[in-house]
Amino acid sequence: MAKKLHIALSTADIAASVADYSARLGCHPDLVIEGIYALWRTDCLNLSIRQTAEVPPGQLRHLGWEDDEAEAFSMDEDVNGIVWERFAAHHQADEINEIWPGANYQVDAETGK
Repeated sequence: MAKKLHIALSTADIAASVADYSARLGCHPDLVIEGIYALWRTDCLNLSIRQTAEVPPGQLRHLGWEDDEAEAFSMDEDVNGIVWERFAAHHQADEINEIWPGANYQVDAETGK
């Protein structure tokens, strides 16, 4: 079973955050939606950043697991009130494409990458 930690952060500046996190992770994002969203999917981490009015910049939006065995998208809260999501890569792609239809973000059905 392949499982990656998912971290979702809020940001005030997508371009600056993409440059910073790309340097920290040593790779470019898999997807950037200019001025709104970016996603990195490394071997061990699924990191998304988003500019949103609901969560102040620099704050945690939610945590979760990208899990190949997840049959559906789910979420719950832990004892500290932190939202945890569980999803397969294709569930995340579906959500991205629903929110931003022009993104046309795809993952390989066999590899999940």
